[in-house]
Amino acid sequence: MDTIFGFPWCFFILLLSAHLERSIAIDIDVDDPDSVKQAARVFAHGVLDYYNGNQTGGTLGKFIWPYYWWEAGAAWGSLLDYWFYTGDATFNRIVVDALLANVGPNNDYMPEYENVTEGNDDQAFWGFAIMAAAERNFTNPPSDTPQWQELSEAVFWSMAGRWDTSTCNGGLRWQIFEFNNGYDYKNTISNAGLFLMASRLARFTGNMTYVDWAERTWDWIAGVGLLDTEYYYFYDGASITDNCTAITRYQWSYNAACFLAGSAYLYNFTQSSLWENRTKNILDGLDVFFDNETGGVMYEVACEPVQKCNTDMQSFKAYLSRFMGLTAILAPWTYDRIYTHLVNTVANGVADSCTGGRDGVTCGTSWLVGGWDNTAGLGQQMSALETVQNLLINQVPAPYTRSVLLSSGPVGSLESGDNSSASNSGDRAGARPLSVLVLLLLYVSWLVVM
Repeated sequence: MDTIFGFPWCFFILLLSAHLERSIAIDIDVDDPDSVKQAARVFAHGVLDYYNGNQTGGTLGKFIWPYYWWEAGAAWGSLLDYWFYTGDATFNRIVVDALLANVGPNNDYMPEYENVTEGNDDQAFWGFAIMAAAERNFTNPPSDTPQWQELSEAVFWSMAGRWDTSTCNGGLRWQIFEFNNGYDYKNTISNAGLFLMASRLARFTGNMTYVDWAERTWDWIAGVGLLDTEYYYFYDGASITDNCTAITRYQWSYNAACFLAGSAYLYNFTQSSLWENRTKNILDGLDVFFDNETGGVMYEVACEPVQKCNTDMQSFKAYLSRFMGLTAILAPWTYDRIYTHLVNTVANGVADSCTGGRDGVTCGTSWLVGGWDNTAGLGQQMSALETVQNLLINQVPAPYTRSVLLSSGPVGSLESGDNSSASNSGDRAGARPLSVLVLLLLYVSWLVVM
């Protein structure tokens, strides 16, 4: 048998063909769902490059250092949505195993190995993932354990139980435990998490108690000054040491994104002009995160221009894209504007950025530079994945409600990528070009050995 360095030549062909799906530069046609799904598939694989939780020495559900536990919850939410938007169930088993491994002893996503460092915002991002599992009718946990809805409600009531009226007239603190730095700080993202969970549970369950909590959280954010009601900018937070009178005025996209989606959920549920106007106003305020000089590319305004985005911040655009997509579905009059933001960002930013690394499809932090910026990481891959897959929002139904699910039966499973509007075309779109290239390589190799 002909060999190369002592190995059969076909061994190298197999290695090369296995790498092809990741190594070929991505040409994203924003008007072609198959092209979008192909790109999303590559970026989803890139997310899992940073995961070793199912390997010896890893913790199930956690990503490698330096990615904190909260970002793992965010990543599983991204991959769960990947299935729903593309119909590709490749990662569903990994997702469900990760989500169920982190429920904690009280089923509220406070696992013992995180309970000394976990903050309110950390818990919220896992809550977002399991809430999406309920809304997408993702395969439920075993019947003798709490289901996605019950787990979501446990997260919400765990957070709501820490509403603190002893300072600043209410609100959630950043940290849960007083020995952690930040316990004396009330940050917007923790309260945004409570607001979004309340809004989603209100629509999903039909329980008006959740609407009351959403209104309470909104009123506190606006009343304390963390929301600028003229421009609809959301600021970072405030310290309780001065009764929240000195506002930290950094703007992070994920704060605005959570309030945008929460308002859209409440509009969709209540059909109230109040929440319609708030949704519109927040969408207007989001213009600060899109750069006109590059054709409207999304960017993190507080850190990208000065190249100071830390590991957490590098993922924030993922949540802006995710929650804009949900908003466009729940409040259809926002669709054209949001879809334009996504298209411009992918066409003028993401497609050029995700050309780095040894594989040629690694994504960078900033999409403003016209190419790869020589950075890489979980947050960068998540941001690209979320932005691209949300181009498929016109291919899927709105998040389900409990009443709809009770009347319609199962929609998806671990084995099938099908849901009521999306087929498993993601797998097929990826398989066709790969198969052709493998055949071509085999033919060339046959000519060489002959």
